[in-house]
Amino acid sequence: MAQFVRDISSLVRRQYEVVIVTSGAISAGAARMKKKRDSLSIPEKQALAAIGQTILMDEYRRLFIDEGIDIGQILLTDGDVIDRGRFLNARNAFGALLYMGVVPIVNENDSVAVDEIKLGDNDTLAAYVSQIIEADLTILLSDIDGFYRDLSDPSPLSIVREIGDDVWNAAGGTGSTHGTGGMVTKIRAADMIMKSGNKMIIAKAGSENILNSIMDGSEIGTLFIGGEKVLDARKRWIAFNMEPSGRLVIDDGASKALTIDKKSLLAAGIVSSEGDFSQGDAVEISASDGSVIARGISNYDGREIDIIKGKKTSEIRHLMGETFYEEVVHRDNMLVY
Repeated sequence: MAQFVRDISSLVRRQYEVVIVTSGAISAGAARMKKKRDSLSIPEKQALAAIGQTILMDEYRRLFIDEGIDIGQILLTDGDVIDRGRFLNARNAFGALLYMGVVPIVNENDSVAVDEIKLGDNDTLAAYVSQIIEADLTILLSDIDGFYRDLSDPSPLSIVREIGDDVWNAAGGTGSTHGTGGMVTKIRAADMIMKSGNKMIIAKAGSENILNSIMDGSEIGTLFIGGEKVLDARKRWIAFNMEPSGRLVIDDGASKALTIDKKSLLAAGIVSSEGDFSQGDAVEISASDGSVIARGISNYDGREIDIIKGKKTSEIRHLMGETFYEEVVHRDNMLVY
């Protein structure tokens, strides 16, 4: 940890803004209370997370104080990235800490979030944090030195520009004793980050000044490079943080309007709706062949869309009154794949 903190502190002094996503709370608590992690129940893991979080942060604080740097703790759950208001609050908190020159240290709130203990992993958490803060680069430090397409290869791939079936198939693994991640969780994180148009590196932890070496341009680990189109913060949230509550099936004319003409979705182009969703929920938008072409926030609930689908604006005004929305899904609230 001391070596890692020195490396981070050097980056901060070079005017980089750094956020740390850390693991270790449950393991630290288990060590303190002399418990074996593998035999713990969910309530015990929650309790040990609460104990271990203070131990972990005390150690980080002690090491960063020696470097003359302050830290701040942010504990997140899935609700903090799914709910738009909480997402923005988290983003503002990160921004304020970084503006003050403080290094935010993030962990999942394992003491209250059962699902995170059972299913969560810090690779995915790091990807979500990168969406919140619009990070230019995410670095996953692990016990492996990169991504291998084939275990018989002598060295990892230096660059991955697309995550296809071959990459997913090569990403098997179950992770280490003291974590829930494996290569598949790292590839899932890379997929999310690349779709946002940003970059991620998998590299081996432990080397002196590895982070500074990466930032100086050394070819270390595997670099995952996203496309040229960088999503803004709102569309990142729509793409990755909102679970669709329903689906809208649209005709060919509406498909062209969305994918080629870059228009909003109007009721006239909707063929059918599926699911019990409310105004403000996320919906998938499918072409007539069933392929999902977009995701967005609906201005109407499912019942209202059943009433207005296929109708023109003048008809909708008559049916819904003066408070109607012209667009079912506005372009600004839509991500087209």
